[in-house]
Amino acid sequence: MSAPTRPAGGATGDDPARPVAPASPAANGPTGPTGPTAGGGAVDRATPGRAGSAGGRPRRLPVSYVLPLRWADDAGLAELTDYLRWLATRVEVTVVDGSAPEVFARHARTWRGLLRHVPPDPALNGVNGKVVGVLTGVRAARHEHVVIADDDVRYDEIGLRAVHRLLHRVDLVRPQNYFDPLPWHAYWDTGRTLLNRALGADYPGTLGVRRSTFLGMGGYDPDVLFENLELIRTVRAYGGTEAAPAGLYVRRLPPDTAHFRGQRVRQAYDDLAQPARLLTSLAVLPALAAAARARRPGLLLGAAATTVGLAEVGRRRAGGAAVFPPATALAAPLWLLERGVCAWLAVGRRVLFGGVRYAGTRVRHAAHSERALRRRLH
Repeated sequence: MSAPTRPAGGATGDDPARPVAPASPAANGPTGPTGPTAGGGAVDRATPGRAGSAGGRPRRLPVSYVLPLRWADDAGLAELTDYLRWLATRVEVTVVDGSAPEVFARHARTWRGLLRHVPPDPALNGVNGKVVGVLTGVRAARHEHVVIADDDVRYDEIGLRAVHRLLHRVDLVRPQNYFDPLPWHAYWDTGRTLLNRALGADYPGTLGVRRSTFLGMGGYDPDVLFENLELIRTVRAYGGTEAAPAGLYVRRLPPDTAHFRGQRVRQAYDDLAQPARLLTSLAVLPALAAAARARRPGLLLGAAATTVGLAEVGRRRAGGAAVFPPATALAAPLWLLERGVCAWLAVGRRVLFGGVRYAGTRVRHAAHSERALRRRLH
């Protein structure tokens, strides 16, 4: 399969334009935080009723927003509906809802006339229901520029416009999520985010993609666990370009504590698709044991300080101090220790059980390598 044709100027990596910080509450929808512009530049703040329209209505972007959903209950329905109501005045919104029939029916009543609400395409099969939802939603999208987002992602208008602008130049956009509010476990998990930022780019709960590229490459595999990495790698293998602007911040709601705890081994299983990261994680416990046997507490303190310093580099990158509080860097050693334990548990589940449990089934593959995807596509 041949690679797509792109306009000149598309590039992989950070976008050279100035970073984009979270907007004021008026521009961010119902519950958005305030924050200075990352990097110190000025950003126009759009307010409801004045978002680029002289007629008093927000100017709609030629963007399709796809939200794959599968809820067991509706504890967050009112808050999500407020966000979707704001969002639907600015972009086309499609919710692909794989919830149980009674929950689906309640959503249909709540969102009637507000957005497109559809079930996953029954002709599509895959163990990862989120990917099936994305495949359904992107096919149904009416615009070339598509934002794919989890149900806990909360864009502001500046973020939507930034993704739309970048998709004129590249095939895939990878924004940077940050948690707000910040309960203890969100601090903990932000340590992971900061280390990813220091060493490259983080993996957010939202991506922007060109529909023509997505359809041209045939979508992506619905039988993997780390679906965002699979989509990123599939675009690259197809010959597409990527932008990962470290300063394009998009808010994310933290999970509840029980959900966070239930994700620890599953998220560590993602590292099976990234051998260098997996080996680093697996080395944490042996390194700690060796330092303890040698009675060298200084080594442990030095390793912890180095990890905090690295996280601080990620926190300050591209104006990140605007959305990542200073104390979040202190969580990085704790997260690394947790990942060191969970990595061994993840490998054990692969060896002993053939995969990790996810949404009532067992998934073997975290994601495919770019080499394997390139062979499949070309």
